Amino acid sequence: MQIHFHEKQKFTQWWIWLILIGIALIFVYGLYQQLILGVPFGDKPLSDVGLAVFSILMLGMLVFFWFLQLETEIDAGGIRVSFFPFVKKQFRWAEVRSAEVVDYGFVGGWGIRLSARYGAVYNVKGRKGLAIKLINGRKYCIGTQKENELRSVIAEVYHRGKR
Repeated sequence: MQIHFHEKQKFTQWWIWLILIGIALIFVYGLYQQLILGVPFGDKPLSDVGLAVFSILMLGMLVFFWFLQLETEIDAGGIRVSFFPFVKKQFRWAEVRSAEVVDYGFVGGWGIRLSARYGAVYNVKGRKGLAIKLINGRKYCIGTQKENELRSVIAEVYHRGKR
């Protein structure tokens, strides 16, 4: 089936990466100072094992954020969304009561959120998304950075199919 819309989004906000890398570097430096130089890191240093474990966890967090990805595809069959590694959903057009591009505002942060108005919200940045209401009453909102393209595809594929 021909894909009419495709979007991959990642966490690219510079300040998120500055915070994550900064915290990781503090603990890697502490590990270097304590294990290599033999100087305790801080006033109340962690044990060598504790510092190593925490440093590995922080580096793991960097890798985790590197691989987080929100992907949306729309074709004549419906909408597919994947928020790797957490969510993979498919909505067939026959299940969709409504689909529209909205400005969902601030929903408490990025990632996977629950909203009274939009149901499950999947986003990595911004405040625009595809609000989907299913026939069974469930609601979803998928963030987008391609608002105009998405609006055009929804008008073409979804609304034309409902006529």
